[in-house]
Amino acid sequence: MFDDFDAALASYWTQTRLGPGTLTVSTSTLRLALSDVQKGSYADAQIDDYGSLARSAFPWKPPLRMEVRSRTSLPAATTNDLNANFLRGTAGFGFWNYPFSVRGDVLMLPEAVWFFYASPPSNMALVPGVPGWGWKAQVIHSMRPGALLATIPTALTTGWGLLTGNTRPAAHWLQRLSGANEALLNTDMTSWHTYTLEWRETDATFFVDGICVLRAPQPPIRALGFVAWLDNQYAIATPRGTLRFGTVASGPQWLDLDSIRIEPL
Repeated sequence: MFDDFDAALASYWTQTRLGPGTLTVSTSTLRLALSDVQKGSYADAQIDDYGSLARSAFPWKPPLRMEVRSRTSLPAATTNDLNANFLRGTAGFGFWNYPFSVRGDVLMLPEAVWFFYASPPSNMALVPGVPGWGWKAQVIHSMRPGALLATIPTALTTGWGLLTGNTRPAAHWLQRLSGANEALLNTDMTSWHTYTLEWRETDATFFVDGICVLRAPQPPIRALGFVAWLDNQYAIATPRGTLRFGTVASGPQWLDLDSIRIEPL
C-alpha cells in the first residue's frame, strides 16, 4: 500500500471525523486537524484500513515495513506542566487490534506496533523508567500466555504499592502484563521526519530518519489494522492501580501526513 495524497483521499481509507475533527488533502499532504474543543467533548480526525472488518480479516501481519513521513503543528510534551505549549490529546500512526470495537467483536486486550503520542494528563506508565506520556516508539503485546500469568502478581503488587508506597514491583508486573516495550523520542514533531517500522515475527525495529530508536523483541504476530489519528483523549494507568480516561481541552492543532508506505519485507 502506498499513498502520497496527491489527489483526493482514496476510497481505501475509512475516514473518521468526530466533533470538530477534519481531514483535508492539499498540496500532496493529508492534514488531520482539530479546531477548538472543550474538555468533556470528544474530537477525532482519523484514517484507518480496518473499517468494518472483523479482526480476523485485518490486513497486516509480519514481516512488513511501514514508512510514514509526518509533522505536527505543536511540539511534543517534554514536561507534565499542563500550562506548557504542546500538542494536546493523543496522536500517532501504525498498527493495532482496535481492542474496544463496538462492531460486535469480543472486547480484547490491546495489541499495537506503532509510533504513539500522549500528552499530560495522560500517564500510561507501562515501562519502568519511561514517562507515561510523550512521543514514543511503542509495542504492546497483551494477548499472550505470559499476560495471563502476570494477572495475579500485578494485582498483588499493586495492592502492596498502595499500602507501602513502593510501586517498583507493580511497575515490573504491569510491564509483564501489557507486554510493553517503548522508547521516548526526542524528535521535533513540528518538522518533517520519516518514521519507519520493520515488523517481523521475532522483533519490531523502529527508525526515525534512518536511525534506530527501538528494537522490541516478541511483538504481536496477529493480524492488525493500520490507523493514523489525532484526538483529545487522555488515559491514566499506573502501578498504583489508577485507571482513568477522559478528554482535554485543546486549541487548533494538526497532524500532517506526506506519505504512507506499507510493503512486505
